[in-house]
Amino acid sequence: MLGMFKDTPVIGKANALIQRPPQDVFDFVGANFLTNYPRWSPEVVELKPLTEGPVKVGTMCHQVRVDQGRRSESTFKVMAFHPGQRICFEGVSNPYRCDYVFEPSNPPSASRITFTFELHSLEMFMRPFEKLIRIAVQEGTEKTVRSIKKLVEAEIADMPTRT
Repeated sequence: MLGMFKDTPVIGKANALIQRPPQDVFDFVGANFLTNYPRWSPEVVELKPLTEGPVKVGTMCHQVRVDQGRRSESTFKVMAFHPGQRICFEGVSNPYRCDYVFEPSNPPSASRITFTFELHSLEMFMRPFEKLIRIAVQEGTEKTVRSIKKLVEAEIADMPTRT
């Protein structure tokens, strides 16, 4: 029972090898985030940019998601944007972080994507379900990288490979 008062982050982390160079994968996830995010995460039923221009550090967005029948809204901000390497989002209205890291791999025409989702804290009413939430978060990160891999490899299969 005392564990209910402990507030430890819930973290899920997954990675995948994608048969495209890091810059191509970054372009799909980062540079074209507003178009592609709802595609790899179909739980996103609405995504609106709150700032104008291309995605960059400081870009803010509002999303509406329906996860397992539960509707939620959040506003988030781009905290890191390093082309070909990393894009990171931080919740403004809710305490979470989504971090995508892109690394070169062997062969050079491939890359490794690592996605980390961190829920900084759980609301008190959710704490009795912490174990289930941890499982769901981990499964969600694995599903995310599988979806990105599938979309990127299918869509850019006809494009020439950058090395």
